[in-house]
Parts: sequence; C-alpha cells; structure tokens
Amino acid sequence: MANDDVYVLGIDQSTQGTKALLFDTQGKLIDKAALPHRQIINERGYVEHDLNEIASNVIGVVKTLIDKDSSRAQKIATVGLSVQRETVGAWRKSTLEPLYNAIVWQCARGAEFVSRPEVKAQAKRIREITGLELSEYFSAAKITWLVDNVPEVKACAERNDLCIGNMDSFLVSFLTHGRSFATEPSNASRTQLMDLKALSWSEELCSLFKVPLSALPEIKDSDSEFGFTDFNGLLKHEIPIHAAIGDSQGALFGHGCSKPGQVKTTYGTGSSIMMNSGDRVSSCEHGIVNSVGWRRQGRTTYVLEGNINYSAGIISYLKDDMQLIADPSETEALARAANPNDRSYFVPALSGLGAPYFNGNVRGSILGISRLTGKKEIVRAALDSIAYQVSDILSLIRKSSDVQITQLCVDGGATKNSYLMQFQSDLVRLPLKVPSDAELSGKGAAFMAAIAMEIYDEIILDQHENESFFEPVADEKEISEKVEGWHKAIASTIEYGL
Repeated sequence: MANDDVYVLGIDQSTQGTKALLFDTQGKLIDKAALPHRQIINERGYVEHDLNEIASNVIGVVKTLIDKDSSRAQKIATVGLSVQRETVGAWRKSTLEPLYNAIVWQCARGAEFVSRPEVKAQAKRIREITGLELSEYFSAAKITWLVDNVPEVKACAERNDLCIGNMDSFLVSFLTHGRSFATEPSNASRTQLMDLKALSWSEELCSLFKVPLSALPEIKDSDSEFGFTDFNGLLKHEIPIHAAIGDSQGALFGHGCSKPGQVKTTYGTGSSIMMNSGDRVSSCEHGIVNSVGWRRQGRTTYVLEGNINYSAGIISYLKDDMQLIADPSETEALARAANPNDRSYFVPALSGLGAPYFNGNVRGSILGISRLTGKKEIVRAALDSIAYQVSDILSLIRKSSDVQITQLCVDGGATKNSYLMQFQSDLVRLPLKVPSDAELSGKGAAFMAAIAMEIYDEIILDQHENESFFEPVADEKEISEKVEGWHKAIASTIEYGL
C-alpha cells in the first residue's frame, strides 16, 4: 500500500464519551464518530464509569467509521490513544474482566485517606518524588479505596491475576486481548505513584498507598509500539498502537506547543492549564504541579500544570441537574443578556476544588445574589467561573516561569462560546488562539503515532489553518475588581466547607 493511501486513527477517550478521528496523510481530519457513556454517580457523589461500556464504545466508534466506507478497514495504518487521566480501574489479568467500575478523576472518595495524619505527614515527600500535591484527585488514593473496599482486588493480587491502571493501560490490554499491559509517562505521572525524574514506579509510595507494585503496568515511551489490534476484527489486518498520551498532554502536542514557555488550556469537563517547561523538572509555586508532557525517542518533555475539577462540566450541570438550559449553545446568548450590574459568583466546587486549592472537602456555592439575579445571571456566573479558575492557575504558572507567556492556545468544546473566550482573554490579558478544529487531544495522539511511523514529518505540528483570535479589550480596573470579588467568593466557600 502506498504511503499516500493510508489513514491515521486517533481515539480520544474522555470523561463524557469516546471519539474516533480519521486523518489522511496530510493531517486533514476526514471523518469522526462519537459515543457517550454513562456518568455513574451515587448518593454520596462518587463518580464512576463502566469499563465494559467504554471498551464497547471504542469498538463502536471505529465501526461507525468503517461502516461509512469499507475501504477504510484496509487503509488505516496506525492508531494513537488519548485518554482521560487519573481515572483508574482494576481488572483480572487472565480474563480482562473489570473487578469494579473505573473511579473517575473527579471522584473525591480518596479524601478521607489523604487527610489521615500519617499520610498528610508525607505530603512533602510525595511532592519531592512525584512533583504533585498530595490529593485525592490523583489515582493513588482511588487505588487505595479499591484495595480497601473491593475484596476481589486483594484476592486477585494474591493470585498474581490483577491489573491496575489508568484508561490507557486498560485500553491497551483490551485492544490487544491481554497481550500487552503498558502505560507511558504522561499518564503514569498523574497517578501520584511515579518517580518524576526516574520515570519508574516508586516502591515507597506504592507501600504508602497500599498499591500492589506487581499489578502496575510497564512504563514505556509515549510513542512506543504498545501492541497490535484489529479492533475485534473490524480491520483487515492488525495495526500498531504507536502512541498513548493523557488527553491534556495530547492537546498540548496537538497545538504544536513543542517549545518551553508555550501554554494551552483545554476546556473539557475539567480544565488543564499546561505549559511546556522543557527537559527538566521546574521548581514551582504550590497550587500547580510538575508532570510529564511526553517521552519520545528517549527524550522527556516536562510540563507545569494546574487542573480544575469543574470547567465546561458546569455547563452540563446547568442543563442536566439545574435544568436552566436545554442545550449548551444557549449559554452565550444568556450571558450576554445578563444584567451587567449583577455581582453574583458561582463557585463550582461540586466535587471539591482542584488547583490551586486541592480541597476535596468543599462544595459549591452561589454568592452575592440579589433581586437582579435570575437565570441569565446564574448562567453568566457559571461561565465566568471557568475563566476565573483558568486565570488563577495561569497566574501561578507565570510566577513559576522565567519565560514570558505571550499567547494562550485553547481547545475543547467550550471554545465555541465567544462570550467565554473574550472574558478569558480579558482576565489573563493575553491573546487567545482558537484552532478551527477543537479535537486537539485525539489529534495529538494520532499525530504522535503517525510521526513515529514516519507517515508524517514533525513539521506537521506547526501547520494550522483557519485559527481565530481574541484580544483583551475590557478595562483593567474593572477586571481587577471582578477578580477580587471572585477571590472573596472562593474564601467564603472554603470557610463554609461541607
């Protein structure tokens, strides 16, 4: 088959659903398919996903692409995986049967463990090893919960029949029918179990979090050959899984942010604000953390990052739970029509606060309401909360870096909301670059795989078309007063607690 007659596949397995993206040899997106999965939330607010449902959806989205054009089954040459991070599961090594639902990154069930005095006493040591703040946000405390509360996890560990991993290692296992069980540094660095400099599992931390070391996957380079798959017979031949990466790092790569100092924000269910920090671990302000961006061909790129629990996910909350809107597209018009004199704030701590507060014992609030506050004002306050949270983290990243940030690259579905993008630009006092294609996470994974296979040249990362920009226009004094009000709202919410 000629190299100009192949396709590259990207799988983007995110918090809300799974997408398959099909690219041609020029890097153009030819087609895509998507399937949602259930958000399983119990009376305690614990958030879970069904691993079998996600596995089925991965096959389902690829089938949709193949059903549209059967020739694609022969032409797809490689696949890259982009996945939601920190979400963790446990399954039998022998049968791939999940032992429990995946515990989602948003879930705060590990808060009790990380608040124990003997664990909190290790917070400094944990940051030294992993670059991360001690938090139930990361995978380790979720695994502790599985070990303590799911008897089959311990039983399988004793029989050497246990796999524990994030979504990338589960999908690698599933797609290769158990022939491969591996992860890579961008995902492993978000478990709170990996030594950030050695890029290996820390025995010390596995012991602290009660994690069976033998059940963890091998850590390979992000552009390694992870194994071969034909997507349960959908393809005419097996193809290599030649990239795996966390969704936020995938978006950074997809933006072409390959140089130190380049920054992106992903507006998904949560938000990742991430800066390429080069080839070494940076000292950084508390509230943001060090992680691995990727490791390619033996070379490691590190990032500075802050994460928000509820970013664009708050829009789903307005629709599905508060029933204030019927469709997310309504929010822009409502926000623009809101009373400009209303000063209400929406603090979206629905499952605690992520960076820079790392407080799982806080719940959300709406403050400053008056007779001016109605549906339009609450919707605007919810949108504004996304931008305020991003701005807080970007301020810390600026303090931690000697490199001047001149532009913010953005991606995710919420970038279609021009009210939000303009307010974000006004808050951070930077131009925002919005690509025409919002599928940056899956694109990054697909491009990494294609570059590894020499289907694409590295230069493709610098080729972007039809970008739009937002420039700051609001009065700085007015913005400063709004930010001051936001910080008061945050302080009041934290003081109130649960």
